[in-house]
Amino acid sequence: MTTDHPMTNNQSREFVLVVDDNPTNLSLLRQVLKEAGFQVRLAEDGKSAIEQVERALPILILLDVQMPVMDGFETCTRLKDNPKTRDIPVIFMTALSDISNKLKGLSLGAVDYITKPFEQQEVLARVMVHWRMHKLTQKLQHLTETLEEQVAERTASLQQAQIRLVQQEKLSTLGELVAGVAHEMNNPISCLVNNIPEAKEHISTLLQALALYQSEVKQPSALLQQSLEDLDLEFVAEDLPNLLGSMHLSTDRIKEISLALRTFSRIDNTSKIPFDLHQGLDSTLLILQHRLKALGKRPAIQVIKQYGVLPLVECYPGQINQVFMNLFANAIDALEEANQQLGIEENRENPNCITITTSLKDQQMVEIHIADSGIGMSEDIRSRIFDHSFTTKGIGKGTGLGLAIAHQIVVEKHQGHIDVYSQLGRGTTFVLTLPIHGQFG
Repeated sequence: MTTDHPMTNNQSREFVLVVDDNPTNLSLLRQVLKEAGFQVRLAEDGKSAIEQVERALPILILLDVQMPVMDGFETCTRLKDNPKTRDIPVIFMTALSDISNKLKGLSLGAVDYITKPFEQQEVLARVMVHWRMHKLTQKLQHLTETLEEQVAERTASLQQAQIRLVQQEKLSTLGELVAGVAHEMNNPISCLVNNIPEAKEHISTLLQALALYQSEVKQPSALLQQSLEDLDLEFVAEDLPNLLGSMHLSTDRIKEISLALRTFSRIDNTSKIPFDLHQGLDSTLLILQHRLKALGKRPAIQVIKQYGVLPLVECYPGQINQVFMNLFANAIDALEEANQQLGIEENRENPNCITITTSLKDQQMVEIHIADSGIGMSEDIRSRIFDHSFTTKGIGKGTGLGLAIAHQIVVEKHQGHIDVYSQLGRGTTFVLTLPIHGQFG
């Protein structure tokens, strides 16, 4: 069967509306069209035709020109003025053969003319032409809608691919950079750590030798005596162990930073591994320590840790650490923006605070709340915060991908959830929910 004939592709909703005040014409046209496979509805004047069209839209209207109550020209004008009916093809039927009437009808939006008295084959041929055009228009509309859907899906797919590429590139570049720095730091740190105890012993030996020398030499020369007083050996002997102790504490601190860098930049395997989320949080905060200190009008940012007892979580540690980094960086930005809007005294009265709360949920999930006391956000911004390329920062201050990447890591890579709660002037809280046992690893 072919699909270009109404008999083979008839739908109950598709019909031709015939409008004529002559019952004989209505009967004849109905018979011709029904034999050709069309469903037909009839109207005896323009007013009833418009009422029928308002209830159901025909695929084609055969419209008589000369009718009582409302003639064909006025009926056509009303149909074309209505956005819902303006695209329905109208074929005028008339015994008026002068060119002016035909031009008037065509100018009102009619697509064709049928001259009375009817020739059945002509009527059917003209109706078939416009029926096929209707079908072609339907197909084109469907193809257009399908193409628009495909374009939208493709665009979304490309955007997701862009986020993944940016995420992978950032993780790779940052991981290599931080791992390289940690590796380069390792040798000099090890040298200092190993040599400070030896230096302590050597200095202790020298101080003992000096004390022994002083006890043996009872009468030093005037020059030696003056030199010893100028050097203030007693102060040196007392202060030098303190200096070495401070150096030892500093090397321990550098070791902690180096360990935090290695923890933060650890390269993820192809499968998820058990990871201590608290270790990830702490290492990320240590790297951001410089941003937590007082800056200009902004006082130091206090970090409050309310850690619960958590099991190891199966995840990609490097990716989870990147999520922590993005959320902490956004919290610090929000606090800095809030402080810029306040005076120095107001800043002192409104302490900057980031609160981290972790807990076990339903024995299957863990929750991490990261809350700041910053400026908060409007509902419009909150609803778009995870959209790609959406950012409230100025030009050159961010790509807008940070939170979109965080959302993708948590939701797609770890089958978790990330939610945000915020009110203007009342701060913002991000809530991460992660399964303890990773899936699809």
